[in-house]
Amino acid sequence: MRNILLGIVISLVLVFGLRYCEHQKDEREQLQESTALIQKQLKNVGKLIVTEGSYAQVFTYKDTEKLLGFLDAKKKAVVVVNAEATISYDLSKIETEIDETTKTVILKNIPEPELKINPNIEYYDVTQDYLNQFEAKDYNIIKKRVEKMLRVKIEASELRTNAQNRLISELQKIYILTNSMGWTLRYNETPITTEEELQQVKL
Repeated sequence: MRNILLGIVISLVLVFGLRYCEHQKDEREQLQESTALIQKQLKNVGKLIVTEGSYAQVFTYKDTEKLLGFLDAKKKAVVVVNAEATISYDLSKIETEIDETTKTVILKNIPEPELKINPNIEYYDVTQDYLNQFEAKDYNIIKKRVEKMLRVKIEASELRTNAQNRLISELQKIYILTNSMGWTLRYNETPITTEEELQQVKL
């Protein structure tokens, strides 16, 4: 009788042991599948986000040289600028960390926005004295002035804000994915539990 009871106990231990191992294996496989899916989605959103703006400006470039201390040699041109400016975040450079133990996706670093200005410069009403002609350095000076002027104008516009809003909309995809799978999204030390908190994150 004792042997029968011992056999039953051993059998039960083996059965529950096997079921426990299978359960642990299933959980581990689900965790690995979830991790692989999240990693894949992080790569999918690692695309370039671009906000574009168009700008136009007209200004007059003048330069006067004194010759022999009393003779003015002048040159002048009306400069028309049409420029395309883009602000982009290269999310392929985003730094992430996946903690499987706590089921947490950590956004460690988001790259700085990149501002690119492509001006198209045209010259009208060009006048120049024989002793003060337009040279390559003049066109370089004009281009630098144009880029500086546009940079100031862009910084004062809504272009940067629009670009950041686009970035937040991409990060929301990561939040929705992690939240739907029971994972937690964190930006550095700040846990993000709602979309409103994501909107308030200082990037």
